[in-house]
Amino acid sequence: MTPRFDAIGLVVSDLAASVAFYRRLGFPFPEGAQTQPHAEAELPGGVRLMLDTEDTVRSFHPGWRAPSGGSRTGLALRCDSPAEVDAVYEELVGEGFHGELKPWNADWGQRYASLHDPDGNSVDLYAPLAGGE
Repeated sequence: MTPRFDAIGLVVSDLAASVAFYRRLGFPFPEGAQTQPHAEAELPGGVRLMLDTEDTVRSFHPGWRAPSGGSRTGLALRCDSPAEVDAVYEELVGEGFHGELKPWNADWGQRYASLHDPDGNSVDLYAPLAGGE
């Protein structure tokens, strides 16, 4: 038996805000997920993004504590084009989400930008530049 990668789990302080943020990025959370203590969105390829409230995690792991300091989790989302990186970044910042790094052309051949989700986790947007990847 070999374990296989199946899901990414994030512990969130406000499930409704996190579901709204990730839905905005195209994660298909089912209707009503924002009112539950646990939510899952199945991604292409079968991997899932799972969101749990801090209270839910404490219910099965009573000693759990949220990490202090900066974020330790980051997700990277590939966009179809450099223009899409710019557009998605501007739309989300315009909706009040925190823009950490404005879109820029990285030395490794990608248009890159970084946002924070409602809990401060890094969400990077990227796309190959012309002639890249």
